[in-house]
Amino acid sequence: MQVRSLHHRQGGAMIVTAALLMLFLLGFMGIALDFGHLFVVRTELQTAVDSCALAAARELDKQGSAITRAKSAGQTAGNANRVNMQSATWSGQGQIVATEITFRDAAYASTIDPLVATYAQCVHTQPNLVIWLMKAMGAFSGNAAAYPATGSVAASAVATRASAQTTCPIPVALKPKPGGVAPNYGLNVGDWVKLIQAQNASAGGQIGWANLDGSNSASETESELNNHCGTKVGDTLGTPGVQTSVADVWNQRFGIYKNSGDPSVGRPDYTGYAYTALNWPAQFNAYDGPAPGSPATAQNFLTKRAAYASCADTGTKVNGANSCESITGLSLNSFQKLAAPGNVAGGHKQYGLDRRIVTVPVIDGGNHVIDYACMLMLQPLQIPMSDTWLEFRGNAGSAGSPCTTSGLAGGAAGPLVPVLVR
Repeated sequence: MQVRSLHHRQGGAMIVTAALLMLFLLGFMGIALDFGHLFVVRTELQTAVDSCALAAARELDKQGSAITRAKSAGQTAGNANRVNMQSATWSGQGQIVATEITFRDAAYASTIDPLVATYAQCVHTQPNLVIWLMKAMGAFSGNAAAYPATGSVAASAVATRASAQTTCPIPVALKPKPGGVAPNYGLNVGDWVKLIQAQNASAGGQIGWANLDGSNSASETESELNNHCGTKVGDTLGTPGVQTSVADVWNQRFGIYKNSGDPSVGRPDYTGYAYTALNWPAQFNAYDGPAPGSPATAQNFLTKRAAYASCADTGTKVNGANSCESITGLSLNSFQKLAAPGNVAGGHKQYGLDRRIVTVPVIDGGNHVIDYACMLMLQPLQIPMSDTWLEFRGNAGSAGSPCTTSGLAGGAAGPLVPVLVR
C-alpha cells in the first residue's frame, strides 16, 4: 500500500511538472511569436517609410512646388509597400498621410519653405497589432484589462540628395554640333533638338536612338525606357531600329495610355502637357520661359507641372475638341486615355514622378559616351512614328542642372540622387 501510494504521488508530481514545463514552453513560444510578429511588421514599416523619405527627397529641387510634389511622391511610394504581414491595406489600420512627411533645411531646422527644404522625413506609427500571448494570458487570467491584447510599432526615415555614383539615362544619344565642345557641345540651353526615328539617321547636333547596353535590339530600347542604370563614360552604345512598341513606354511618361494602360503601373510625370510648334511657336525654352505667340492657355513646363496638367491640359480626351491631339497637333492613333489632371485621384498628382527631365549620353563619332546632357522630353511619340523633339537644358553636371535626380557617375560632382541619412 505504501509503495502504490508513493507511485501515485510520483505520477501526480510528473503530471504537474510536465504541465508547468509545457506552460513554460508555451510562454516562450508565445513570446517568440509575438516578438517575431512585431519584428516583421517593424521591418515592413521601415521599408515603407524609407521609400517615402527617398521619394520625397527626390523632389526637393528648390522649386516653388517642391514641397507639394514631395508630399505626394512620399505618400505614393510609401503606401505602395505592404505592411502588417504583407497586407496591401496595412490591415485597415491607416497608412502614411501628408502630415507625417516633414522637411528640414540645411541646418536641420524644420521648414515648409520649398526653396530651402533639404531633408525629407517620414514618420509613421502602426497601431493595433495583435499580441497573441498577452491576449491569451488575459483570457486565461480573467483579467483582460491587465494584459493589453494589441501593441504598436513606429518607424522613421530621413533622406536628402547626394552625388550619385552611376547614371540612369534614357536610350537616346546626343551628337555634338560640328565643332561643339564641352560643356554644351554647340547647343544653347533652351534649344529644341530633333529625335530622328530612322536607324543611323542621327546627324550632328541631333539625337538618335542608342541602346545603353550596346545592342541593336528594339525590345531592349523599350526595356531601357523603363529605367536602366550603370552607363558610364567610355561605354559604346548600340544603334537600334525603332518599333512601335517603344511608343507605349515613352508615352506613359506623358500619362498617355492604350486601353490596358494604368497610371499606377506605367507611372507618368507630374504633367503630361506637351509642347509642339502649334502651342509653343517659339520652339525654344518651354521649360521655364515665356510663350511668345502661344495660345493663352499655353504655359511653361514648370507651371504646368505645378498644376498637374494632362496632355489635354485640364481635360482627359486624347482626340476631338479640347484634347491632347487638338492642343499639340500630334497624331496618337491607338492611344485612348490620359492620366487625370489636377488633384483628381488616379492621375498625375497621385502617381506622378519626375519622368520628363532626363539624362542623355553625349557620344563621339564612334558611339562612345563622352559626357551627359540634361534634356526635357517635350512631346509624346506619334503613331505612325515621326520626328520628335527634346529640349536641351545644359550639361547634366552643371550647377543648377534640373537633372538633379537622374544620376551621374563621379564622386562629389554632378546631379544629385536621394539617399537615406537617418
